[in-house]
Amino acid sequence: MNAARNTMGEPVPAPPPVVLVVEDDVLVRNIVAAYQRECGFDVIEASSADEAIRVLQADVKVDIVFSDVNMPGSMDGFGLAQWVRRERPWLRVILTSGAARTAKEAGDLCEQGPILAKPYDHAELERNIRALLAR
Repeated sequence: MNAARNTMGEPVPAPPPVVLVVEDDVLVRNIVAAYQRECGFDVIEASSADEAIRVLQADVKVDIVFSDVNMPGSMDGFGLAQWVRRERPWLRVILTSGAARTAKEAGDLCEQGPILAKPYDHAELERNIRALLAR
């Protein structure tokens, strides 16, 4: 397969991976999103699972969903992960939670993606995202 080329015949770099960050706490969401942008990812932010699903249903390109488990709304992060597995099975999900029991349940649900216990290291999140993208 040939790489895309610009009008000068030079290879055009692939677009950066897109991470959908789903977190109801705006301060946490902003910090995570800013760090992911610094790592070279494009980031879309959502404040709930419902909002994340609307983004995904709009056929916006997303490579990884990174979501908190405990969120208000009609569904939590588990529900979002289940929706993604059913509706977008190729999409990878990483869940995060501050509760140890919840972290184990999320790990059981998301065999495609790891669970990160809060507080998590941002560099660890980046490593997990890159590992999933490499699969």
